Amino acid sequence: MTTASESPYVQGVHLRRTDENVREIAALASVLGEPTGLDGLLGDLKYEVRRARVVPRLLGRAVREAYRWDDYDERDEQWYPQGISTSADASDTEAFQTRAGDSRRVVVTTWYSTGRDGVKRGSRVTFVDLDSGKYRHVLLVSPVFDEAGRLVLRPMKIHAGGIVWAGPYLHIAATGRGFVTARVDDIMRVAGDDDHPDRFGLEGTSLHSYGHRYVLPVRFTYQAFADEGHEKLRYSFMSLDRRSEPPALLAGEYALDPDATTRLARYELDPATWQLATGDDGFSRPLAIDEGGVRQMQGAVLAGGRYHVTVSHGPWMPGSVFAGRPGSMRERRWALPMGPEDLSYWPSTDRIWSLTEHPRRRWIVSMDRRWFD
Repeated sequence: MTTASESPYVQGVHLRRTDENVREIAALASVLGEPTGLDGLLGDLKYEVRRARVVPRLLGRAVREAYRWDDYDERDEQWYPQGISTSADASDTEAFQTRAGDSRRVVVTTWYSTGRDGVKRGSRVTFVDLDSGKYRHVLLVSPVFDEAGRLVLRPMKIHAGGIVWAGPYLHIAATGRGFVTARVDDIMRVAGDDDHPDRFGLEGTSLHSYGHRYVLPVRFTYQAFADEGHEKLRYSFMSLDRRSEPPALLAGEYALDPDATTRLARYELDPATWQLATGDDGFSRPLAIDEGGVRQMQGAVLAGGRYHVTVSHGPWMPGSVFAGRPGSMRERRWALPMGPEDLSYWPSTDRIWSLTEHPRRRWIVSMDRRWFD
């Protein structure tokens, strides 16, 4: 047996995966019908993204490509975008292969419900097909059985500050809880219209899903724990380091309080399953933890051998990117639009992708990584 001193993993914090919701997801499929998966969703996209003109004084000095949501999502105050990943994370080909043989360049983002109208709707993921210029939202749900054995559906109430699309899985940040994992093959279509944004739940064989035509059930949770004498890691945002050996999931902490930690942790991913590697004790521990993050980090990614970290300066000031090694990162101001969030890297184009959260100032953007060298 491997001892703690021989282990490649860092002690102090760890994650433990829950059982898989196999029966619950099968029960939901018996109500809604067989999952359409991402392939079916991409054939039924509803809204259009618009290419935006890249104006450095508005979008930032590092931005080379930008998209805007449709008019409603651009100004919606009930949902805020947060996390971003792409098909370049999901596959070596950097594209999603449809059953028809098409290759699609896809961006996936997360949103959380603000509850400003008194209804907290949980969180959702949005798939954007860059080739067709269309997208659609998918509500994240948690299927459970109640004490009587009846299937109950709950909205997934997490901040969803980051997302990693690895193989068929979406790993979605859940702050102090750790992160939750869903599978794109499990996307299910809801029968009927999608015009009831205030209604949710199963009613016999009908499902209301806060106005979403598609839902995605969570398969399991990676629950966050800390060893005695240590503080739990907060999973505020996440990204994928596909090019490292082995590939790794990078997670980090947002902190506003000057006494709060700003750690960055790297977890080993098993490239055969795209799940976290586990030790002999059944826990997933980080390969490394760096204490040298920066205050108010919103996202972080490893690209070109260096960390790149976004920092927001509020809804009216352009965002910054810090680049370098933890503890000695250099700030590049006016790099991004106001309100930047999560990050993702697209290797073949050497571009770093991000998105911004504030109503009427929302973009999906890609930046030239070499600008930060």
